[in-house]
Amino acid sequence: MKRTKVALVYDFDETLSTTYMQDYFLIPELGMKPADFWKAANSWSAQNGVDQVTGSMYYFKQLAEKKGIRLTRENLASCGEFIIFFKGVEDWFARINKYGRYLDLDIEHYIISSGYEEIIEGCAIRKFFKDVYGCSFAFGENGTPIWPARVVNYSAKVQYLSKINKGLGKYDDKAVNEYVPDDKRRIPYTRIIYFGDGMTDIPSMKMVKNHNGTAIAVYKPHSSAKNKAIKLLSDNRVTFALPADYREGKDIDCVIKTILNKIATERDLEVLKKREDRKKRCPIKP
Repeated sequence: MKRTKVALVYDFDETLSTTYMQDYFLIPELGMKPADFWKAANSWSAQNGVDQVTGSMYYFKQLAEKKGIRLTRENLASCGEFIIFFKGVEDWFARINKYGRYLDLDIEHYIISSGYEEIIEGCAIRKFFKDVYGCSFAFGENGTPIWPARVVNYSAKVQYLSKINKGLGKYDDKAVNEYVPDDKRRIPYTRIIYFGDGMTDIPSMKMVKNHNGTAIAVYKPHSSAKNKAIKLLSDNRVTFALPADYREGKDIDCVIKTILNKIATERDLEVLKKREDRKKRCPIKP
């Protein structure tokens, strides 16, 4: 019997990593402090009526050219080596996969992030994800960015979540809005767990929760970010608000294992119910 598929879907910045992925190395390499860069990039976006995510990609490209720094795929991937993760993240995936196998569940991990795929490719945990949906650059003949190939904002996150739900390919854009009956979807929302921290995650969190899946707002432990997560909980947009500590025995670990237990139990009960239904259709003759 095939294992039951479950999807764990994560935002990246401030959900798995302690801050924005560009802050660790890329922005300092460009000669700026992260706070100054984001203020300047967001100001430029506002002045020019540009989506902030798209605007920051343009701003990175322009600043790198001005500084004479080549933002090649290799350069961006090397930035991933400097990412610092919350406690427990780096051994989380193998641990939760093992627990899933114990329950006859096939756990798949995905990233949906406004960060850069090219940076994620170089980080220590990339090998654990079935796929990564992030912002990405188109590169020219000289190997440097010429245009945003893909921009992931709050609405795009919902689109990629729908692709995971329906079992569509990363670039299969035409079929994403086509109707698919719930029982034909590869991973129903009831077996999707979404982790996020910010405003761009709210539509995805709400969609998962409204379809009886699980949405978790994580926050940096011992920080004011807890208030934002609690607000999401009180507004009924998420199922849980938990500190971003992925170590064994901590809140996230205990909650996810309990949810996986529930999914496995409901699956087993459904198997027993189908067996009893067959009895009703084929009664034993006296």
